[in-house]
Amino acid sequence: MLLQIFSLILHFAVGLVAGTCLLRMYMHLQRINMSANGGNPIAPFVFTLTNWIVLPARRFVPAMGRLDTASLVAAYAVLLAKHSLLWILAGATAHWLSLMTNAGFELLSVILSSMMWLTIAYALMSWFSAASDVRYFLAQLVDPLLRPIRRVLPLMGGVDLSPIALLLLIQIVEIVLHNVQMQVAF
Repeated sequence: MLLQIFSLILHFAVGLVAGTCLLRMYMHLQRINMSANGGNPIAPFVFTLTNWIVLPARRFVPAMGRLDTASLVAAYAVLLAKHSLLWILAGATAHWLSLMTNAGFELLSVILSSMMWLTIAYALMSWFSAASDVRYFLAQLVDPLLRPIRRVLPLMGGVDLSPIALLLLIQIVEIVLHNVQMQVAF
């Protein structure tokens, strides 16, 4: 029971840190203004939660063009540490390749679930006509994902179904990812 409770808390904390590192990477990739003065309401939270791991990683992991690889490596490292700790606490002996693979699959899963939650938040915010910094920020994150879908899927009676199509695509990719993970595990 205590291991389950600890695992739940660890999963939540690591998911928050890894997801925020990935958000930082995606914001950098999309060239979103990351200063609090620039109207980005999320930037102070992102920096506070990730600077402790991303800044030291930058000393060893150079950026690849616009890709903030230090944030990606930091997210992966946090997930790898979580898997290693849970394996140790469970008393299991795992091969290092298995731990690295599981952390890699979880990284992909965190990316997909983050995309899903951002899309849901974007869709909910679109129901309200009030302009806000949060709505603008979400649009900057989600619109690049919706743009290719909007080229193919026209408005249906004035309703934009592209967020629903994106959520469906994310779910399909999650199913494929899960099946690939099961194949690799065996």
